[in-house]
Amino acid sequence: MRRAETRAPLPCPSRRPAIPRGQGTRRFGSRSGQAALEYALVYGGVILPLSFMLIFVAEMLWVWHSVADFTRDGARYAATHCWQSDTGNVLAYMQSHVPRMIDMDQFQNGSAGIQVAYFSKDLSTGNLTDFTCDAAECTVDCIPDAVSVSVTNYQFTRLASFFKLPAVLMPDFRTSVSMGSGGCDEGGNCLP
Repeated sequence: MRRAETRAPLPCPSRRPAIPRGQGTRRFGSRSGQAALEYALVYGGVILPLSFMLIFVAEMLWVWHSVADFTRDGARYAATHCWQSDTGNVLAYMQSHVPRMIDMDQFQNGSAGIQVAYFSKDLSTGNLTDFTCDAAECTVDCIPDAVSVSVTNYQFTRLASFFKLPAVLMPDFRTSVSMGSGGCDEGGNCLP
């Protein structure tokens, strides 16, 4: 009877031979330094600038929304308060009610412009024309049909102050609404 031959198992090609203790540490240490350097370069050159860009774009969109809302608030005020030929009541309200935002001082010092225009509707053509009134201001006889409030020349200067980049000029914001009460009640009493 023949005896069965026993063979040693073949080594698996995917298995690596064991590295003796102390020989692989230097190689691992140099790779660790390389990874740290690569991370620092990517962080400093890509991640950090993208993070700042994201923050400043978010701030600019927040300011954009604030100025648009500020314009709508001024138009609502103008539609429910008396017409004045110099639009002084609406300008005073808007300059005293600027929302808390970056560069809000541009509205107080006059570098950002606020314009208010009143219109009357031409009954024959239906077009809007500039409103004029010969009667006294803040009376039932002087109520325009529509009002338009616009904000111009507002600049987002956060990038200029932080990175020494030029200021970003925002587009003109305009809101037009039809007149509400015009500051007058049904009895003919008008309050500015």
